[in-house]
Amino acid sequence: MKNTPRQCREFKAIPSDAGIIRKRGKRVAMARAETILVGGRWRPAETGEAVDVLDPSTGAAFAAIARGGAADVDAAVAAAREAFDGGWGRLAPAERGRLLGEIARLIDRDHDRLAVLEARDTGKPFRQARADIAACARYFEFYAGACDKHHGETLPYQPGYTVITLKEAYGVTGHIIPWNYPSQIFGRTIGAALAAGNASVLKPAEEACQTPIALADLAMEAGLPDGVLNLVTGLGPEAGAVLAGHPGIDHVSFTGSPETGAAVQAAAARFNRPVTMELGGKSPQIVFEDADLDAALPFITNAIVQNAGQTCSAGSRLLVQETIADAFVERVAERFRALETGPADRDLDCGPLISARQLDRVRGYLRRAETDGLELLAEGRLAANAPAGGFYAVPTLVGGLGGAGVPSDHPIAREEVFGPVLAVQRFTDEAEAIRLANATDFGLVAGIWTCDGGRQMRLARAVRAGQVFVNTYGAGGGVELPFGGMKRSGFGREKGMAALDHFSVLKTVAIHHG
Repeated sequence: MKNTPRQCREFKAIPSDAGIIRKRGKRVAMARAETILVGGRWRPAETGEAVDVLDPSTGAAFAAIARGGAADVDAAVAAAREAFDGGWGRLAPAERGRLLGEIARLIDRDHDRLAVLEARDTGKPFRQARADIAACARYFEFYAGACDKHHGETLPYQPGYTVITLKEAYGVTGHIIPWNYPSQIFGRTIGAALAAGNASVLKPAEEACQTPIALADLAMEAGLPDGVLNLVTGLGPEAGAVLAGHPGIDHVSFTGSPETGAAVQAAAARFNRPVTMELGGKSPQIVFEDADLDAALPFITNAIVQNAGQTCSAGSRLLVQETIADAFVERVAERFRALETGPADRDLDCGPLISARQLDRVRGYLRRAETDGLELLAEGRLAANAPAGGFYAVPTLVGGLGGAGVPSDHPIAREEVFGPVLAVQRFTDEAEAIRLANATDFGLVAGIWTCDGGRQMRLARAVRAGQVFVNTYGAGGGVELPFGGMKRSGFGREKGMAALDHFSVLKTVAIHHG
């Protein structure tokens, strides 16, 4: 049915798609746990087992997914190999582009339905879910246009030779994606892999995989050949671990924690498979006394509150120059006190965390901060009548005792909390700002706020981060902007044209013709 804006805001007004699938444009009923896609067919796990999916806003189960395992991954990899060898790997790039463009069109068509799924599954406010679905469509639109523009070069060499390079697909790529941005990361990793000519097997996170299932279904409706995209739901230690170390996978893409990333990398290394790793961050927002503070304030707040702080690129550290620290931190505190947390369908500033486990993690960091004498400078509030079973953590601003900054060696300043917790630190000059910014094991994103052009360039070069934003943060998502980290934030690049290079292998051809 066609959703109206009012219906999209109310989960109860729109039936869950957990029990419905669209096959080549025809909707048919299916069992609730038939969520494994192999060779163009949806089916349950080989074992017949299923896993409940919880609504973070209430803590109650609202759907079930198949508990896939080794046999299901084997079948998915075999189907992908057959599809790649059977013609997908030789399809003209322009034809691939047309298919990806059709996927983008269908995502736009079903935007409201997908946003409802995304919000309920992840707990994020509905307007954030809508933005995520729009970004997913944009990824497929971008890579649809990029398919026939990803090419090699002609290299100057000795007389009598012509040397060219070719960019060829790996073959079968494995993708393990997290629960915080399932639709966006589906777009940026699957879109790029398919554009480069690979066939893919996707393992979405068990906590939130309703939109990847729906998006894979739309890909089939768009005409994607059977087996080009396969999807196995299930638990990470079962399905995900098998996919990471599968001998039939030619390249692995993983987004998640550094600890799990190390396990994925070790599994892929058994068969010497290349990997792309995006592993989180502890990103600083560095505010100098000459900055446009009015412009900085909303970015600083949103960068830690978006998706309840469960964002790898979250601006989770606020570094403020000493001369303006007291006044500026109080302005940030005022904003935090005005923030409201509640169920996804209320569309407030902040939704719930994904799970009880994640809530315990965030609370543990805050208890540690209080035990160690840090000061909770400001907190948001929980909405009235928020469901008692939801996994709610209010936005919290943390500083040092007596107005000092959080020590750079404290866990809340060094480790990824993955919740709406902002740690305040102070610096006196550029040198100290750089030292504090780099004083973590992560290096994903940084924000620099200053009107001094020379300082902008000095800091951008000195901060160890894969993305640096000056007088902005995030740049609206930036589908075109290469994304990835340094240090424990990972390696390889997603997004933009750079992603196509990481999903392809470079071949050199030297021709001697005299």
